[in-house]
Amino acid sequence: MKLALTVHQVHRLTVLRPARPLRHAVLLDEDRSLDAYLDQEAARRIGALWELAAASPHALVHVPLRGNAVPASVGGGRRLDLVLVHHSLQFRPSRWKEVRGRLGAGRARTVEVGWRAPEIDHAAVHFRENRDLFHQHVHAETLFMTGSAKAFRDSARHLFELAPAPDGTHSCTELDPVGRARLVHFVSCEQW
Repeated sequence: MKLALTVHQVHRLTVLRPARPLRHAVLLDEDRSLDAYLDQEAARRIGALWELAAASPHALVHVPLRGNAVPASVGGGRRLDLVLVHHSLQFRPSRWKEVRGRLGAGRARTVEVGWRAPEIDHAAVHFRENRDLFHQHVHAETLFMTGSAKAFRDSARHLFELAPAPDGTHSCTELDPVGRARLVHFVSCEQW
């Protein structure tokens, strides 16, 4: 999949953003879970950005979502942006507000992102030495998903496999991270 990006440089930090907004996507903080309502195009593009985070350990992947409209059928919740961060970058979310404020126009770039279904060892997730887990932080109206390349690659399937919901039904998938991270509920939503 070809992905059009905007590349920003701030204080020796690279920030990658989608070149055009994802209009039919919103991420809501619902206290117990994080609910993402996505149309089919947004799910595929965010899945590609998830893969990009796996392949770009030296960059932040920022997905602006909090300014988007919430579908009429959805309740409230605090709207959030999304930042995907490789754990080796050791980025502190407390720095995000300053970095976001200095992004500027950036420069255009197109990348090719591929995806194939991973082979997941579900038992290994519970091993104490497993480092392929997500850590979440909500700061400055942004959800930070921090993890390893393997964690991003293995979980991108939740977005690529999200099928459109037939009329009157609910189609969703859940990313249930082990540890203290909250459930991320991806919901197919074609009516905006």
